[in-house]
Amino acid sequence: MIDRATVDKIIDAAQIVDVVSEFVTLRKSGVNYKGLCPFHDDRNPSFMVSPAKNICHCFVCGKGGTPAGFLMEHEQITYPEALRWLAKKYNIEIVEKELTDEERQAQNERESMFIVNEWAKDWFHQTLKNDPDGIAIGKQYFRSRGIRDDIIEKFQLGYAPQKRDALYLAATSKGYQPEFLVKTGLCLENERGKYDRYSGRAIFPWLNVSGKVVAFGGRVLDSRTKGVAQKYVNSPDSEIYHKERELYGIYQAKKAIVKEDRVFMVEGYTDVIAMHQAGVENVVANSGTALSFYQIKMLRRFTENITLLYDGDEAGIHAAMRGTDMLLAEGMKVRVLLLPDGDDPDSFARKHSTEELKRYIDANQQDFISFKTRLTIEGVTDPVKRSEAISGIVKSISVIPDNILRSTYLSDLASRLGLKEQTLLETMNNFIRKEKEQITPKPSEERSDTPSSDQQQQSSKTTILSAKGKSGLAVETLLMREIIRHGEEIIYDNIETEDGSLISFNVAQYVDYDLGQDDIQFSNPLYNQILAEAVAHSGQEGWKAEAYFTNHPDIEVSQLATRLAIDRHQLGGRFVIQPREGSLCQRVVHLVMDLRMDLIEGKLKEIQNAMREAVGDMNRVMQLMQEFKDMQQLRDMLARKLGSDVVVS
Repeated sequence: MIDRATVDKIIDAAQIVDVVSEFVTLRKSGVNYKGLCPFHDDRNPSFMVSPAKNICHCFVCGKGGTPAGFLMEHEQITYPEALRWLAKKYNIEIVEKELTDEERQAQNERESMFIVNEWAKDWFHQTLKNDPDGIAIGKQYFRSRGIRDDIIEKFQLGYAPQKRDALYLAATSKGYQPEFLVKTGLCLENERGKYDRYSGRAIFPWLNVSGKVVAFGGRVLDSRTKGVAQKYVNSPDSEIYHKERELYGIYQAKKAIVKEDRVFMVEGYTDVIAMHQAGVENVVANSGTALSFYQIKMLRRFTENITLLYDGDEAGIHAAMRGTDMLLAEGMKVRVLLLPDGDDPDSFARKHSTEELKRYIDANQQDFISFKTRLTIEGVTDPVKRSEAISGIVKSISVIPDNILRSTYLSDLASRLGLKEQTLLETMNNFIRKEKEQITPKPSEERSDTPSSDQQQQSSKTTILSAKGKSGLAVETLLMREIIRHGEEIIYDNIETEDGSLISFNVAQYVDYDLGQDDIQFSNPLYNQILAEAVAHSGQEGWKAEAYFTNHPDIEVSQLATRLAIDRHQLGGRFVIQPREGSLCQRVVHLVMDLRMDLIEGKLKEIQNAMREAVGDMNRVMQLMQEFKDMQQLRDMLARKLGSDVVVS
């Protein structure tokens, strides 16, 4: 691990203009620089670099950050890897933190497994290129699939000799320990000894997102074993490889995914390779495993747009249907393309030129509504089956987290089917309600008809939290902007407490204290994380919120802080969010009250809706009327405060 002093030294030395200039052509624009954004297809320079703040930002796609953050996004590397890149550039010696014996053992074991896998990848590759059997059998197989030499090099494809212990003997003769040959899955062990897992197979190395070899896939080639059930053998799960967390081809595809803002998901190794050879590089494969939450989260880092590209047979249709809801629930925008019968992405890509392939994809990929409608509803006349199919599509729409996108899909479905949108909306709301009931823990004891005062107070807090409207979200952003820019600045000094002691509040502490009185949290989890960290670091001498958060190792935090730290008018863009006039203290206090006001307004609307539904239940109506009156009093009190100047000492 890199020690804190070295990290600080690297951050202090790194200059944003130096770093960005290695990837983007910049020109002077006032006190700043601008250029074409490297993260999207930018035709008018929208990527601005601020030497004064040591950050960069694109006003179109929103990406950028500090020198380390820019590298993490552009090179798709981790925070430690970005620091090492910068250290090398600025000739800073990396000082590693002293590890405990347990940490050192775990790190050494993981590192040993990576080293063994890297050696094995090179050994398989050289065997394919130089060994007589590798050339005659392995290379001939890749030739028969139409795979060029440059693609063989790009994916470091290889061959494992048929001799059952060829790799084992070669590895141990080089000094690699048998323990790690077994732990990585390169070798197997039984009572007769150790032997190679991949003998006589074509080898497909798996590289993780950082380019480290985590696993291998081996395809059987020997004609004597054709027809065996296990055509492919893959590495078992290990300390460095979990199949549900990895995607084949992600390392080779990540830059193209970012550039194209779309990823194609296929099923197998050769599908990925054939697509690359055809000029489509933003493609990955889950290689026979069911799509997992971890794989979706990984892809979500690069793009929210995914096209499932599968065979048009029954297995391909099943694969496409299987992962749709998971992708939608994670905020992905899903399209589906099923190829003509008899073709998979590998064979189809080999039959067509790059332009033909791209034209076919553009013309035939469908959004998931069209896909599911065509498969499950078209031609179905039985009312029950048709109703079930429609409900299935509505259920898929219900998992989409974005309200606007969800509503748009629902309107589209109603239009396609000639149904009333309100009918589909009620069905969707039922699905959402049932899902919430499943994840919401039920109280262990039955509640009485009349809640206690404590229960009423807690209920009021809980319902206020869920009532935030669009204006409240804008206020949250303005408040978070003040925390990022001025989180450490004192706005209340020497306040006397009940016991006579004196305390001070900086911006972060005041916001945390005030909202905490009613258990109010931001609707954006990232905002809550930033506020908590700001409060936790408030006692550190010399701590600066803006520098801390813009240089944060979490790329999402860093990018958010960068966006909120930059003034559009300072960097030549159109200024959008203007903070309230007045002192810092006045701005923060007003924003907190604005946020409370929005919550109360939302709560009042909820109570009004509940009163309409409770018609006929007089006890419930009377209870709601009292809640409404209490909320009105709170609103009026806040309105009076917001209408007057905030007096500060």
